[in-house]
Parts: sequence; C-alpha cells; structure tokens
Amino acid sequence: MGACPLTLSPSVRTRRAGRVLILAALLCPASATAVPIPVRHPEGIVHGFLVLRAMDGTALADGDMQQTTQGDRVTSRLTFHFKDGSLHDETVVFSQKGSFRVVSDHLIQNGPSFPQPVDAMVDAAAGRATVRYADEGKQKVAEEHVDVPPDLANGMMSILLKNIGADVLPAKVTMLAATPKPRLVTLVVSRGGEDTFRLGASTRKATHFIVKVEIGGLSGLIAPLVGKQPPDSHVWVLDGDVPAFLKSEGPMYNGGPVWRIELTSPVWPRSNPNGGPGPGR
Repeated sequence: MGACPLTLSPSVRTRRAGRVLILAALLCPASATAVPIPVRHPEGIVHGFLVLRAMDGTALADGDMQQTTQGDRVTSRLTFHFKDGSLHDETVVFSQKGSFRVVSDHLIQNGPSFPQPVDAMVDAAAGRATVRYADEGKQKVAEEHVDVPPDLANGMMSILLKNIGADVLPAKVTMLAATPKPRLVTLVVSRGGEDTFRLGASTRKATHFIVKVEIGGLSGLIAPLVGKQPPDSHVWVLDGDVPAFLKSEGPMYNGGPVWRIELTSPVWPRSNPNGGPGPGR
C-alpha cells in the first residue's frame, strides 16, 4: 500500500490527467527483466480495517481490505470512504501458484479529495488497459494494448512486500500507469532497516521498505531541477512466519499529498454505569 508520484510529460493536460492504477502515479521506464515475486506466504480470506490520515494525524477516510480465495486465485479489494464524500476503490485479482501474477486490476478514484477523477482497468489476459478520465470537463477514454509483464504489481504492493526476502533486495517490480495513455513503469524496492513499535506492554520490530521510482536518461537528470523528482514511498511490515502489513506513507494520486495508511480497530459504545450494554448495543 502506498507509492510515489511523478510527471514526465511536458504537457499540462497530461500532468492533470495522469493517474496510477494503485495508490499513486509512477511514471518511469519499465524494467527490462521482469521476474515475478515467488509465493512465500499464500494469501487467504481477510477482512481488515484501515484508517487513512494526513501526516499531521488528521483522519481523512475509513477503509476496508477484503480478500476472498477460489483455488489459487485471490480477489483483493481496498476501499476508502472519505469524510468529504470521496472514494478510492481498487480491486485486484491475482493468482498465487508458485508466484504472484496479476489477472486484472480496477481502480476508481473520485470526489473532492481527487482533483482528477479516474476509472482505470487492466486485463492482463487480454493485454488491454483502459482509462476513463475527465479533461477540461470532457469525458475521455484511453485504451491501449499492453504486453503485461509477469512482475506486474498493481494493487498488490503490500502483499508482495510480505514475500520479498532480504536476499533479493533491492528488487524491481513493474506497474502500469495511466498518463492518461497506459504505460509500464518500474519501482525499486529496498530495505530501510528495522523500526521499533509498541503493542501494549511489548516491543516489536517492523521491517521498513522504501519504494523508489527509477528514473533513467534525460528525465532523471532534469526531474530534480524542475521539482518533479517524486518522493520515496515507505511501507512497514511485520516480518516472521505470519507477516502483516502495518502502515504505509505516500501519495495516492499524481501530485497529491503524502498520506498515511494504518491498521485500526472497531470502537465499541461504552457500557452504562450499571453494567448493562451502552447505547446501540
């Protein structure tokens, strides 16, 4: 969960329309060697609760992560309902037979928190990417044939990070971005060490991953000079026999602010003083 933005096109229209088919926009050349991530920890049925915050701690949206399985195929859906009525909704279908392979990915972002609404879909089997977006009040569609690489990571970054071993870092994965023309891009994953966190009275260690956009050629030289160098994204994972996503920090759309995604728990109504159930129970 979480990635980083970049705009390489000199076109203002392209900068406004660009979106990534995950939690951010990532525009850079794709890796020449695409190797899928091996399955070390198979995914199963999950329903987790998340909160999305600004970096000052302000809660912006409530989220759900839901997964279902059928054979070696997993459907994972991440939704965030914002307080201002905005929606982030992404569903990725992937197989996990030996390695993780994206089957399809569908991302919807709309509402006040997303200056440029987008509806983007990748069909890996058909080799097709479709992006529906608005440009100066007009609805447009960009559709391209794409040779989807086996290491495509759309909608799966937090899952892949639970399976990337320290012995293969730094690692590269591919994503499909919408600029609005669909385009393959490369992310470089490295380890940022271990960070300590507390769980009740106990102290635990989290593995800190850094996700960087790889910018090559002339674009890589110019980007820092013109303020287009994207920030790194950061993801924290609890390692071990049963790894778990803990939090991430990064923008969710091209040019957007850095937001934090964290696990959260249900809040129950307080019991009344006489020991009976509180209101709503």
